[in-house]
Amino acid sequence: MTSGDDRLVSETVKKRIVIKIGSSSLTSLNGETSRRKLEKLVDEVVRLKDDGHEVLLVSSGAVAAGYRKLGCLSRPSTLPEKQAAASIGQGLLIEAYSDLFLSHGYVASQILITRSDFSAEDRYNNARNTMNVLLERGIIPIVNENDTVTIDRLKFGDNDTLSAKVAGLVGADQLIILSDIDGLYDADPRKNANAKLLDKVHEITPEIEAGAGDPGSAVGTGGMKSKIDAFKIAMASGISSFLGKAGTKDIVYDAVYQNAKGTYFEPKTDTDNLDAKKQWIAFNSGPEGEVVIHQHAKELILDSKQGLELSGVHHVVGRFKKGAVVKIVDLQDEEIALGVVNYSSETFVEMVGSKEEELIEYEKLAVESEDLVCHLEISVPAGI
Repeated sequence: MTSGDDRLVSETVKKRIVIKIGSSSLTSLNGETSRRKLEKLVDEVVRLKDDGHEVLLVSSGAVAAGYRKLGCLSRPSTLPEKQAAASIGQGLLIEAYSDLFLSHGYVASQILITRSDFSAEDRYNNARNTMNVLLERGIIPIVNENDTVTIDRLKFGDNDTLSAKVAGLVGADQLIILSDIDGLYDADPRKNANAKLLDKVHEITPEIEAGAGDPGSAVGTGGMKSKIDAFKIAMASGISSFLGKAGTKDIVYDAVYQNAKGTYFEPKTDTDNLDAKKQWIAFNSGPEGEVVIHQHAKELILDSKQGLELSGVHHVVGRFKKGAVVKIVDLQDEEIALGVVNYSSETFVEMVGSKEEELIEYEKLAVESEDLVCHLEISVPAGI
């Protein structure tokens, strides 16, 4: 005879889950890796794996785990010290994870990523292929920013947005962000005793963004603003998300089964979600120039989401090659969309002002509709 819990698990659709955990949720008061906190997280991931789910971890904690071994009494403030601490701490962190998962019969792998790995489409696709193989083979990938070499990403909120991008990359069903807060409140609970926890959010409103405050931990680098950015990316990609407190009993397991205390972010079902190609264009590509368009071209793009015709181009800004991602802006410098161009900037310059019959030799549109991401489809800044 099976129990109610067993029936629930058997009837539950198996998910691909990305879990992000911050530094403050993994370290002790003296700043070193907490074995107890790691064991709690691993035990919950193992329960999900035993249920048949695929799980990927985005784990902070390298700098926090390594800076005392470097001889620093407090978290370092200079970039070289942070990177040196990360080089020590990353090894300690992955060793602890590997030992704990192996004790349960599961294998963990390490993937260190920099922003440039996502900005180049071929490397982006390679990263997706690698992670897919690992997940399909039952491995638990542990992803982190490569803090030992990265110059511009050891900063506020890096692993929150990274986790959302990774969730989109692997086509996750759910993103779980664990932190030192219970969830999203309608006001700052540290300042307002009447602040209420929001159980469900279907849209990131200006009021929610305005309420996002400063980082809440001296150990981590993220705050509510970075988490809001992450949930905007996930929702635009059609991924359900959850924010909850890491120290809560069974928080990860319960979040997957919709029983946890925290905030669930659910994308709207009546909107088109960005596919993998458009996710890369919108969030990772890093536009290389601008194509300035006429009003009639703007109307066609926004009203019917058609591709950009050559006759709609007014002029271009910057230098770029065929196949580059560019911003598409109107004559008032308002950003309309992002797209992959079929021509280089030099070719655009040659064509601008040409008569229609002179453009016949160019068979393709300036930007194909399937390579166009309108701001009607996304609600976050490109390249975040």
